[in-house]
Amino acid sequence: MKKSIVFTGGGSAGHVTPNIAIINKLKEKDWTINYIGSKNGIEEEIINKENIPFHSISSGKLRRYFDWKNFTDPLRIMKGVSDAYFILRKLKPQIVFSKGGFVTVPVVIAAKMLNIPIVIHESDITPGLANKIATKFATKVFVTFDETMKHFPKERVLFTGSPIREELFEGDKVEGKALLGFHEPKPILTIMGGSLGARKINQYVRENLHVLTESFQIVHLCGKGNVEDSLKDVIGYKQYEYISSELPHVLAASDYIISRAGANSIFEFLALKKPMLLIPLSRNASRGDQILNANSFKKKGFAEVLMEEDLTKDTFLQSVQTLQKHKEKLLEQMNKDSLHDTLTIIVEQIEKQAKK
Repeated sequence: MKKSIVFTGGGSAGHVTPNIAIINKLKEKDWTINYIGSKNGIEEEIINKENIPFHSISSGKLRRYFDWKNFTDPLRIMKGVSDAYFILRKLKPQIVFSKGGFVTVPVVIAAKMLNIPIVIHESDITPGLANKIATKFATKVFVTFDETMKHFPKERVLFTGSPIREELFEGDKVEGKALLGFHEPKPILTIMGGSLGARKINQYVRENLHVLTESFQIVHLCGKGNVEDSLKDVIGYKQYEYISSELPHVLAASDYIISRAGANSIFEFLALKKPMLLIPLSRNASRGDQILNANSFKKKGFAEVLMEEDLTKDTFLQSVQTLQKHKEKLLEQMNKDSLHDTLTIIVEQIEKQAKK
């Protein structure tokens, strides 16, 4: 009999793309796969492209601060529990896999009500509020950083690392350079600020462009609506809103990466052995998880770090120069890292924990 699993996770691409890596592995083992996410969330668009049945539920945000929506969102969460309960009762999965984000809380509660085993995966060093709640109902908790284990019950936590999309390892350096139209011997520097781009990073890349292009060929993933038409003809500078299917080839061709410090992305760069400069989101724009992620990688010798509060035209250029200077040292430390075969570990645990 075919085994059945329901995935959940949403609110950002970081809560969805790791699920895709696991889903592709389970497809090879002939699992029946469904996905539960929020209405009009980013997860629906991503999952539909994978031809996986998507089921939407009502969801509300959980906040640690005052907001008038705090009075109405609990009702949305309760409605979400009801929605998820009837979806799960109909699908009858052997297990639920939760990646995080507020939409997961109703799904996890409903799964517990139906006595369905639940495994969750926490990407960041400290768990978000949704996963803190989900842990109370979870059968097993997987974590990306070894530092995270202390935040969960010892008997239920497992250090797995981050699930890496296998297609990232299929990139071709020559094809990437051809795609970009880069033919000079200069190293390639790829800069990305997330799906929406990063205004300050974009600004200082462009203000330093005349200096940067003396030493690098630059790929700039600047986010939707952020392409600068006046710079389209600059030699050695290619800008895109985003890159999807061609990303493995672009990363294969890249010698250096500048990025935010989302856990999934930085572990992908680590797996690909790409020297990186991380510019984490500030505490004003997040709960500070990216700062912890970046500092962990800095401490382990995997990355250079520039805090957003310290980001200026000059510090940006200085940090890029430091990244280039420390390339060999960073590669040496990354090559020492004993990567987990995360996908195999997670799939084995899913099969072990699934209801017989």
